Amino acid sequence: MGRSQESFNKKEVRKKKEKKRQDKEKKRLARKDSDKKGGLDSMIAYVDENGMLTDTPPDPATKTKTKIEDIEVSVPKMDDSMKPDPIRRGRLTFYNDSKGYGFIRDAVTQESIFVHVNEFRDDIMEGNMVSFEVEKGLKGPAAVRVKLA
Repeated sequence: MGRSQESFNKKEVRKKKEKKRQDKEKKRLARKDSDKKGGLDSMIAYVDENGMLTDTPPDPATKTKTKIEDIEVSVPKMDDSMKPDPIRRGRLTFYNDSKGYGFIRDAVTQESIFVHVNEFRDDIMEGNMVSFEVEKGLKGPAAVRVKLA
């Protein structure tokens, strides 16, 4: 009789593959069984009055009524009383006379706003308090209609 063509190493590889296949099948069956146990109820989460997620449902006794009219879905429309004053005040903190530009520090927001000499209505020097309006410039906010305050 002839010798077996299967060596020890080939037998070990075949055993490892078979064991791996069986382990995979066990995991698949275990996962299938656990899915049936959980169901939809295990996936539900509740939000409490502080906005935190919990797994317990809220108490119906502490429920509050909300009027539909009180819920704001979009940004409220601005009426005339809510519009900010378009004329701002600030100090000319930097001015380059040779190049014709400078920066105004807004008194309220402390924002630095670019200003060009063409927007000056009066003779203004560095350090003067001015009143101005802000418009969108090429590279950000720019002061227009600048006057001494």
